Amino acid sequence: MSSSSDSSAASISAIRKVVASSLIGATIEWYDFFLYGVIAGLVFNKQYFPSHDPVVGTMLAYATFAVGFVARPFGGVLFGHFGDRIGRKSMLIFTLVLMGIATFLIALIPTYESIGIWAPILLLICRVVQGLGLGGEWGGAVLMTYEYAPKHKRGLYASLPQIGLSIGLCMAAGVVALLSATLTDQAFSAWGWRVAFMLSAGLVFVGLYIRLTIHETPEFARVKEANAESRIPFVEMAQRYPANIMKGMGARYIDGVFFNIFAVFVIVYLTNTLHLNRTDALAGVMAAAVVMCFFIPYFGALSDRVGRTRTYMWGSLVTGFSALPAFALMHYYPDQVLIVWLAIVIPFGIFYASIYGPEAALFCELFDTRVRYTGISFVYQFSGIFASGITPMIATALLDANGGQPWLIVAYTIFAGVVSAFSAWLIGRSSTKPQLAY
Repeated sequence: MSSSSDSSAASISAIRKVVASSLIGATIEWYDFFLYGVIAGLVFNKQYFPSHDPVVGTMLAYATFAVGFVARPFGGVLFGHFGDRIGRKSMLIFTLVLMGIATFLIALIPTYESIGIWAPILLLICRVVQGLGLGGEWGGAVLMTYEYAPKHKRGLYASLPQIGLSIGLCMAAGVVALLSATLTDQAFSAWGWRVAFMLSAGLVFVGLYIRLTIHETPEFARVKEANAESRIPFVEMAQRYPANIMKGMGARYIDGVFFNIFAVFVIVYLTNTLHLNRTDALAGVMAAAVVMCFFIPYFGALSDRVGRTRTYMWGSLVTGFSALPAFALMHYYPDQVLIVWLAIVIPFGIFYASIYGPEAALFCELFDTRVRYTGISFVYQFSGIFASGITPMIATALLDANGGQPWLIVAYTIFAGVVSAFSAWLIGRSSTKPQLAY
């Protein structure tokens, strides 16, 4: 009895440590990426991509934002390969160091005025390195909690690292809002934004300390004991799960589109087009991030009870169509800060959580243990190129083409929601579950 109790306590302790490790890694990931997205439209477009046309400068700055997403699939495949062959833990440590170094170096790059063309080149290189590290981070963080969790609670536990998105988002918005409120525009542009990037170094050290103390997941440990690791995980994944890959990427579409419109593009839209105070715009996103912290695990747990695909399918539709009332409120009541905040908090803080919460477990269940790291990393990161990386550019172009009216952006978001809902429905219709190939 005592032995059983001790074992249970040890198991609970191990899961808690794994959750903390995965959560802090995801927090750093989203702090870095959201920070870059916001600064790209506020600072990089002027200091690193000077242009007589503000739209062109913003598009060029967002292009480096997109490059990070192009690099992420390569990072996902690379670290997924070694994660499926060597282990999840070691790859998580390496990716955390890689993205921490890249983010810190971004803060040190001189402007175009100081070093000319080398400024955007160095920014691009750091962005690529950051993308490679982030490409392997998400899959490993999610897998650690999913493979450690009891089977009837995998939706809940796999959703916990996802809270890192809202915490990282909240921290980044909070830091930028604080710097915007306490510094003059000149000081913020000159050095304030650099402080925000440097702060991620502290998070990296905390994350490393925790990750060095955790153990490999029980599921992958069994694969290692049986000497059943996949020889080339990417090839095996592509041969055995081509349909699941396509359905997973389709399901991911609304996630990338909605996040980058409501967390990244909306800041520039509110400040440049609707002339809302930058601090007020950031506060709205930060409030949505706080609300999201509570709804991500709620919808993760809900998917354990009512079904993963059902939760995701309806969440995709509701999330996509919520863009219409949200942008209508922002467009017609730009001087009413409370209304603008509600237009961000409700769709982004609540509805978006209905897809982001169950998403991790949904993707994990598309692949078996031998290729799962590679599989979920590829689905999530490759789809991120068109679902996430180019969304701010698409939104900027649609806004410009429609004379500052947001309705084409709304139509694009609804389209993404429908595509993801249909993809989730197809996943639910699949009658076979991935099985180990040994």
